[in-house]
Amino acid sequence: MHAHDVYDYAIVRVMPRVEREEFINAGVIVSCQRSGYLQAAMALDEARLLALDPQVDLQLVYRHLGSIVAICAGVPEAGPIGQLPYRARFHWLTAKRSSMIQTSPVHTGLCSDAGSALERIMARMVLPLAGSVQP
Repeated sequence: MHAHDVYDYAIVRVMPRVEREEFINAGVIVSCQRSGYLQAAMALDEARLLALDPQVDLQLVYRHLGSIVAICAGVPEAGPIGQLPYRARFHWLTAKRSSMIQTSPVHTGLCSDAGSALERIMARMVLPLAGSVQP
C-alpha cells in the first residue's frame, strides 16, 4: 500500500483593483516535495473579472497567469525564476505581494497523486459551481 504524500497548494487570485481588495480565484499551484511535482492550472472567468473592473486589461492578466504556468513547468521562456529548483519556484510564486496577481496562504494536504489533487482543488475552488447560472 502506497503511503499518502504531503503536498502544498495555493489558490491564484486576480485582484484587478488592489486598493478595493476584491478578487476572483483563477487558478491553483500544487507542489509535492516527495515526487518533485510542481504544476499550475488556470481557468479565468472573464465575466466575473469584468464585473469587478470593466477596464481590466485581460491580455495582461492572461500573460501573468501564463507566466505562472511556465515558471511551474520550468520552461526556458520562464526566465531565471523558471530555472530555480522547483521548491524555490513554488516559494517565489506564493510569496506575499500586493499586485494584480496574488496567491492565497499556502495550505497543506495529503494525496496519492498530486495531479489528481490539482484537479480536485481546481474543481472546488476555481471552476464554476455545479448548477450555477452562467451568462
